[in-house]
Amino acid sequence: MNVHDVAIASLSDHRLFTVLDLAGTFAFAISGAAAARSRNLDLFGVMVVAFAVACGGGVVRDLCIGAVPPAGLADWRYLLAAMCAAWMTILANKLVKRLANPVIFFDSLGLGLFAVTGAQKALIFGHNSEVALLLGVVSAVGGGVIRDVLLNRVPVILRREIYASAALVGATIAVAGDRLGWDPTLRTWAALIACFTVRYLSLRYKWNLPRLSDAQDPPAG
Repeated sequence: MNVHDVAIASLSDHRLFTVLDLAGTFAFAISGAAAARSRNLDLFGVMVVAFAVACGGGVVRDLCIGAVPPAGLADWRYLLAAMCAAWMTILANKLVKRLANPVIFFDSLGLGLFAVTGAQKALIFGHNSEVALLLGVVSAVGGGVIRDVLLNRVPVILRREIYASAALVGATIAVAGDRLGWDPTLRTWAALIACFTVRYLSLRYKWNLPRLSDAQDPPAG
C-alpha cells in the first residue's frame, strides 16, 4: 500500500470515527433527556442532564489520552447533537415513548457506540491495547454514571446488570480487530453489534452478574 492509499484509509477511519462518536452522543443525549423528563426536571435541567450524559464519558476519555481540549467541549457538533436530541425528546415525547423503554434502548445504543469509539480513539493516539480497552469501557459507561448520579440513582454499573461487561466485549473486538488487521468498517460494526446484543439480551433474559450474599461476607474482626 502506497502513501496515498494509507492517507485515504486514515481519512476514511477518521470520518467513520467522527460519525460514530456523534451518533453515540446523540443516543446518550436522548437517554439523558428521557431520564430527566421522568424525574420531572425543568427545561434547563433536561438540557443539562442530556449534555452531561452525552459528552461526559468522551470528555473523561479525551483528558486521559491527552486529546485536549476534549472534543465534547471544543467541537460545536457535539453540543449541537446533544441539544437536538434533547429537544427531540422534549417535543416528540409521544414518539419516544412508543419504544418499550427509551432510556434503556438509547443507553444500550450509546454504550456500544462509545465502547467502540473510545477504544479506537485511544489507538489513534498511539496507546497500547490495555489502555484502549480501559478507555473504551470508561467512554461507554461514563455517561450513564453521570446520569444516575445527577438523578440521585444508584449507577447501573454498580448493580448486577451486565453493563460494563457488554462495553468490554465491544472494546475487545474493536482492539482485537485492529491488531489483526481487520477492515475498519467490519471491526467497527462487529464490535458495535456484539456490545448492543449482549446488553439487550442481558436485559431481555435478565442475565446478571453473581451477587455476594451475607453468608459470603468475610467475618468481622
